[in-house]
Amino acid sequence: MLLCGIDVGTSSIKLSVVNASTKKIIHTCSFPENENEIISVSPGFAEQNPEHWWYCVKQVIKMANATQKYNPLDILAIGISYQMHGLVILDKDKQVLRPSIIWCDSRASSIGDHAFEILGKEKTLNNLLNSPGNFTASKLAWVKEHEPHIYEQINHVLLPGDYISYKFTQELTTTISALSEGIFWDFQNNEISKDLLAYYKFDISLFPEIRQVFENHGQISEEIAAELGLSPKVYISYKAGDQPNNALSLGVVEPGEIATTAGTSGVIYGISSELKYDPNCRVNSFAHVNYSKELRRIGVLMCINGTGILNRWLKDNFFPNHSYSDLNNFASNSNIGSNGLLCFPYGNGAERIFNNKMIGGSFRNLDFNRHQRNEISRSVQEGIAFSMVYGLELLSSSGIIPQKIKAGFSNMYLSSIFSSTIVNASNVPIQLLDSDGAYGAALGAGIGAKYYNSVQEGINSIKVLSEILPDQNKNKTVEYYEKWKIELSKML
Repeated sequence: MLLCGIDVGTSSIKLSVVNASTKKIIHTCSFPENENEIISVSPGFAEQNPEHWWYCVKQVIKMANATQKYNPLDILAIGISYQMHGLVILDKDKQVLRPSIIWCDSRASSIGDHAFEILGKEKTLNNLLNSPGNFTASKLAWVKEHEPHIYEQINHVLLPGDYISYKFTQELTTTISALSEGIFWDFQNNEISKDLLAYYKFDISLFPEIRQVFENHGQISEEIAAELGLSPKVYISYKAGDQPNNALSLGVVEPGEIATTAGTSGVIYGISSELKYDPNCRVNSFAHVNYSKELRRIGVLMCINGTGILNRWLKDNFFPNHSYSDLNNFASNSNIGSNGLLCFPYGNGAERIFNNKMIGGSFRNLDFNRHQRNEISRSVQEGIAFSMVYGLELLSSSGIIPQKIKAGFSNMYLSSIFSSTIVNASNVPIQLLDSDGAYGAALGAGIGAKYYNSVQEGINSIKVLSEILPDQNKNKTVEYYEKWKIELSKML
């Protein structure tokens, strides 16, 4: 039996085909080769076309099948990981009504903030664990207010993974985890929030049937099976937001365990057994993949929008003929602290850790004589790393105290400078694991298909590649981190 994991990311769609019995990857690939565009027609806007996601999903499956490394008919379960917080709306014919307002879009922040005030901070945090902020519920309210002609046509409200699952199966389903990331779920009453629906005047009929994360979300249609060369017996047995899924891919499912990722955005994600929330809403709490009414597992998430996107911006605009590996080499030829050049990676919309302020990305102390490509490359990596450590401190203030962090050996964590800067500035070791989101989604598919008897059985073979500990550069790194924080405080 083979498992297929699909990670619907912001930049691309990644796929892994995994042997269920050995848990080894047979093939992995991504599509498209060039990263998908984020459409931003106004400051703070960020959109992508859901139909393009589906096109890319089909292309990456065809690409993988064409390698002939496996028999596509042996794939019997598919797991889906997807970019969180996006809004996908369909009409009565289940056609997409407008581009998805995606996770880093901040247009609805003021709408969510006003709802927070009217609904009452204490009650909202106690029940929803978050302010509505600029999450999916508020994005839907933005459409209702600013595009009433579109809102009137809405029959179905989905998260991105719900949409991709539907395109495979023609069945509409969602999960408690997905609803919680949209700030629709009432944890105290274990239902879609009646208070939120009443305030925004949303009809509950807009939401699909709720199923568990690890459950049958539908068998793929005969038409799609034929088009993609898959067995019509395949079904979607798992779907989760990218950060809960990333945590699963790293074996992070129990209280006290902490995962991190640094793709387009940067995230640190810790597990709690309590309905925990940040009174200042700088970090956010959602139902984890193994959450149930009986066994509460809450993922407490710190997110920084501007992470890998800054590194991509640097590469595309200043080093278009160089690889990310080249940028890492440039950075290694500069000293710790980048000769005084400080970088702040906040140019991808409003940041939750700053209460949804848009402070913009910037460089400080730029000297045209002292700072060249090596210093700029290193300052970008240090600025992103320092922002992650700053977020880690906020997570600690919410009761998630890290002893060790787990990360997949991918994206920004491929850079030893980036990883060691986080470790030295925070004094917290990082374990690098041989895993990523698509692999995690494949394991999730195996758990949902009941091939594995438990979540723990599904994740018990994830390989640790290395562990990074604080080193002789710790004190100097901390010194520059403190300078970085002083400059940041002037911007807030």
